[in-house]
Amino acid sequence: MVTKQFKGSSKSKDEADLTRADSLAREIFSDVANKWAFLIIEAVGDRTLRFTELRDEIEGISHKMLTQNLRMLERNGLVERCVHPTVPPRFEYTLTEPGRALRATVAGMCDWTHQYLGHIETARRRFDD
Repeated sequence: MVTKQFKGSSKSKDEADLTRADSLAREIFSDVANKWAFLIIEAVGDRTLRFTELRDEIEGISHKMLTQNLRMLERNGLVERCVHPTVPPRFEYTLTEPGRALRATVAGMCDWTHQYLGHIETARRRFDD
């Protein structure tokens, strides 16, 4: 995967345009708009969690997927990782300010899901019949 470097140049408007296939904004959106990233952001919340605690919080996530998504979130500045020099090493994760702001959006999506779950189930049954 090739990653763009945003330099705040005159192209900044293009880089922030989600409709452009080559924009940095679309790359970031693609990174964070996946089920594991959303679940990690929701699980961490206002807490600091160790890797194993986080894995236990998210049913069904593999060690590999959790690692990949935490690295991506850290790279995008949404999660902060603290390494404790113990044997074995202990890793703790906390949301950064942008991560907490994104969490508000994720919480809104969770609320939307709860509010319309019955409607969606009915629509699916109707469609499948």
